[in-house]
Amino acid sequence: MTAAAGIDAVADEVLGEIRARGRYRRMRMLEGTQGPRMDVDGRAVLLFAGSNYLDLANHPEVVAAAQRAARDVGCAAGGSRLINGNTSLHESLEEALATFLGTEAALVFASGYMANVGVIPALVGKEDVLVSDALSHASIVDGGRLSKARVAVFAHGDAGDLERVLARERGRARRLLVVCDGVYSMDGDLAPLPDFAAAARRYDALLLLDDAHGFGALGPRGRGTAEHFGLELRQHVDIYLGTLGKTLGSFGAFVACSALARDLLINTARSFIFSCALAPPQVAAAEAALRIVEREPERRQRLAARAARLRDGLAAHGIDTHPSETHIVPVRLGDNATAMAVCGALLEQGFFAQGIRYPSVPEGTARLRLTPMASHTEAEIDALVETLAKTLASVRE
Repeated sequence: MTAAAGIDAVADEVLGEIRARGRYRRMRMLEGTQGPRMDVDGRAVLLFAGSNYLDLANHPEVVAAAQRAARDVGCAAGGSRLINGNTSLHESLEEALATFLGTEAALVFASGYMANVGVIPALVGKEDVLVSDALSHASIVDGGRLSKARVAVFAHGDAGDLERVLARERGRARRLLVVCDGVYSMDGDLAPLPDFAAAARRYDALLLLDDAHGFGALGPRGRGTAEHFGLELRQHVDIYLGTLGKTLGSFGAFVACSALARDLLINTARSFIFSCALAPPQVAAAEAALRIVEREPERRQRLAARAARLRDGLAAHGIDTHPSETHIVPVRLGDNATAMAVCGALLEQGFFAQGIRYPSVPEGTARLRLTPMASHTEAEIDALVETLAKTLASVRE
């Protein structure tokens, strides 16, 4: 047997099991600039399946910044930040992020996933306890595994259960680290951050807030979930994690923290130390987008209005989007086959809303995950509502 035949046999066996469970995935082909209207698998559609929430990925200023950086610095950093990949562009972006969020410092990572799998093991180890929400993102779960810390899970969004877990674990570990998302990426609900932060302080625990979907989109100034709740980041959150690839329309991630914590991560976060630095065009694009977020609050306001219109419109048809209260709007359909059938039917009618299945969501909670953008029109939101209502009615007959 050749090496290729051996791996193909393994692939065929595993993929057969995945297909049998209704979890087989494939990548669709998207063409055109990232925005509310694109071509998906050769069909012109309205896009309700992305995270380019403020429609900045193709903003002229963002594109121009990337072009200048590519021309002046090149298309790659050429190495890790600790060897030859640290440029003035990286330092400038980090200073801008720290200033924007009101923290002492910030540090850029290659992605949100790599930030969590680097930061968590840098903060806790086998003598410690990671206290995590039951619906924490996969990158948090994997960061906990890599850290070798004992993991204690509390009921999703339940501050009382968090307090119970903290009371049980205090004194049994060297260090406690509470980790939560700000906006939960599959349900669109918010963590009760004031209660979580208060509990962490009462039990001398560190708090890491993964605000991938809140940064830039929530709060009067776009500072995310903490600002949405009226909390000062420096007073209530020890490590703040945000992404550059969602509201900022670029790529990568960052943490905002104290200057000393930044120094710790530079020296101990393996996913930072052993990764190539972000490409200069992406770094410059992110800083340009951050300036737009600061000066154009109307983009956040439109995003919130479009999401509210979508939820209200679906509710008028008896379609439940609970527990969403943000720009992520789930429509739970239960089984995998129904979710993907509705996804396919919508695509044929000119709407791309991705079906989400296990392991991205718990078993039996397959859904459509609808994500409007600030640049969708009210008429486009209404068209999605009417088409989805009719499609669901036909599927359920």
